Amino acid sequence: MHDGVEDIAVEVRKPRLDYPFETAPTPGAGDAVEVAPGVLWLRQPLGGPLGFINVWALADGEGWCIVDTGMQTRETAQAWREAFKGALAGRPITRVIVTHLHPDHIGLAGWMTRKFQCRLWMTRLEYIQCRMLVADTGREAPDDGLRFYVAAGWDEEMIDNYRARFGGFGKAIYQLPDSYRRLTDGEVFRIGDHDWRVVTGNGHSPDHACLWCEALNLFISGDQVLPRISSNVSVFPTEPDGDPLTDWLNSLAKLKATIPADVLVLPAHNDPFYGVHARLDHLAAGHERQLARLEKSIAEAPKRSIDVFGSLFARPIGPELMGMATGESLAHLNCLIGRGRAVAETDGDGVTWYRAG
Repeated sequence: MHDGVEDIAVEVRKPRLDYPFETAPTPGAGDAVEVAPGVLWLRQPLGGPLGFINVWALADGEGWCIVDTGMQTRETAQAWREAFKGALAGRPITRVIVTHLHPDHIGLAGWMTRKFQCRLWMTRLEYIQCRMLVADTGREAPDDGLRFYVAAGWDEEMIDNYRARFGGFGKAIYQLPDSYRRLTDGEVFRIGDHDWRVVTGNGHSPDHACLWCEALNLFISGDQVLPRISSNVSVFPTEPDGDPLTDWLNSLAKLKATIPADVLVLPAHNDPFYGVHARLDHLAAGHERQLARLEKSIAEAPKRSIDVFGSLFARPIGPELMGMATGESLAHLNCLIGRGRAVAETDGDGVTWYRAG
């Protein structure tokens, strides 16, 4: 569920985007850059190719509202301690808003809400599903999961790796609070001197919350719109027949119809940018091209989900990305099935083969 597969998708030439802070120093540990009055940009460290996640502090009366927290690591917690004393000037945290359930976004929410005795705000489905996934920590891999990956074409070594890694989601998340404040699509609430509107999306996660401030012309996009990489959209063993790619494409259209073209987008990864409508069009068109290549591939001969990586990704898939690449392949295949352009058939060994329909 993490975003590490975002940089492997095939990307064609991107639209020209404007990065207003490209020449400004990016924030380091404990530091911040003011992107608008009362809106601070901080970065928290991540392992892997992404390197960091952007988090946001919004002036909220005598304190700060924090949007996303980074992953639960000692390094990230220490970076926050430095920020509390430095960039945030010792002012308290009033609430913590989390865009979605992935560990790099929610990892320290429980720690921060306990430290400052404040409320966690997020959508209901993200909160409940995160609690569900955390509950799997330390559990043995379920039979449904094993069957799911056998159907995808995984060999015995891959299945053993899945068994070994299963239940690790919760290790990157500090214990969640036992209560929260629910965010709902379209609601407007006050943070400090400004109103912010919740705009939700689906596909990358179940009910991802973005925040739009019309007065400041800002859009905190989380992973729903990223300027240089494409968010992972995957099918998981818990919902093997799901169609998250259709949800994702519908969400891109919804955002374009809702958010003005000239907003400054504050994404979770890469830099703040202008040009959201062009980027949304590019992301949607990219997936449509992948679907067309995929349909051509399975028309040549039936294929398993692990056989179609070349139609979707720009580089070879190693063991560390096999799970997310399989999930993304299945998302595209299930989308074709939903459109009536593919058929799935399972053989006597429990392996599913896809052909053009």
